[in-house]
Amino acid sequence: MKLASLRTGSRDGALLVVSKDLSRAALVPQIAKTMQEAIENWGSTQPSLTKIYEQLNHNTSSEAFDLDVSKLESPFPRSYQFLDGSVYLHHMEKARKARGAEMPPNYKTEPLMYQGLSDRFCGPTETMVFPDATLEPDYEAEVAIVVDDVPMGISKLEAGNHIKLVMLLNDYTLRSLTKTELPKGFGFMQAKPTSSFSPVAVTLDELGDKWDGEKLHLPLISGINGMRMGQPNTGQDMFFTYLDLIEHACRTRSLGAGTIIGAGSVTNQNEASGFGCVAEARIHEQMVYGKASTPFLKNGDEVYIEMLDDHGHSIFGAIRQKIKTL
Repeated sequence: MKLASLRTGSRDGALLVVSKDLSRAALVPQIAKTMQEAIENWGSTQPSLTKIYEQLNHNTSSEAFDLDVSKLESPFPRSYQFLDGSVYLHHMEKARKARGAEMPPNYKTEPLMYQGLSDRFCGPTETMVFPDATLEPDYEAEVAIVVDDVPMGISKLEAGNHIKLVMLLNDYTLRSLTKTELPKGFGFMQAKPTSSFSPVAVTLDELGDKWDGEKLHLPLISGINGMRMGQPNTGQDMFFTYLDLIEHACRTRSLGAGTIIGAGSVTNQNEASGFGCVAEARIHEQMVYGKASTPFLKNGDEVYIEMLDDHGHSIFGAIRQKIKTL
């Protein structure tokens, strides 16, 4: 099943069920008015939403209309909690090297995670505004999961039962601020503005055997201004899985339904797969050529992030955003 949120002028938009080919959609206020309402009552809403999904795919829904992606919010226009990890250690090693920081001593025994801004996310085709181009804006191509209510202290073995949806994530970073903010020892704040997500969120059955119960195994395509930056496989070189991230997050807290958990910028040890952010490309260029040449995001650039199935069909729709600097 594929779900989205229609922009309505309200803070949470209106829940849509979207056809498998992303061409048609239907509003479902009789089931749930918003995505948050749906996930909070997933046991009762999921069967009814699935029936609408089947109708859309068989062209039997009288309420269906053509989907216009430009009118969508992020699937969750806002969330009570957004957590983002960094489990592709190759990316972490490169990012820390770029700012002259050592790897934390426990980075292979427990996941690195921060709590991000979540009171408003940028829509998948909405212009992303940065206050200043000198802050070195960068994108990060990621995959995120959405859980239902998860109790504190849950084990890794039980964690998978709580994963209900998967989305693509663009976790924007202002690289120049990470160099001054993180050494303070209190984590991200100004260096992490709002993030954005794919047009639709999908249930695990949409991923077939590409979802192994702990992680997703497909290339994540990203680029700037039509030039591909990379297509690293999300299942390769993932040191901690989504189950590890849930278990880690729940050590001292429960997670409310609708909590979003990202796994960090996707990167593979094999650099032939390219890069999932500008910073990695620049580090590679510095090492190979002695000078970084790929610029950070600037006014007028367009970032895209997308994932295709084995038949070349878009699973989540594309994050395609113009960049504006003030």
